[in-house]
Amino acid sequence: MFGGNKVKINKDILERCKKCAEIAGYGSVEEFIEHVLEKELKGIEDSGTSDDAITESLKGLGYIS
Repeated sequence: MFGGNKVKINKDILERCKKCAEIAGYGSVEEFIEHVLEKELKGIEDSGTSDDAITESLKGLGYIS
C-alpha cells in the first residue's frame, strides 16, 4: 500500500491509532492512518484558502514550524 515509504510517528500516537483501527474494524493501522490523513487533507483542500493561509494555519496548530 505504501510502496516502501516510511514516516516516523510518536509511539503513543501510534498505539492510539492501533487501538482506534482495531475498534473501527480497519484491516491495518496503516489503512486507518491513511484514511485519517486523507480526510484531514480533503478538509484543508476544500476550505478554498490560499497556500499561505494553509501554511499559517498549520504553523498555528504546531504541525509545521
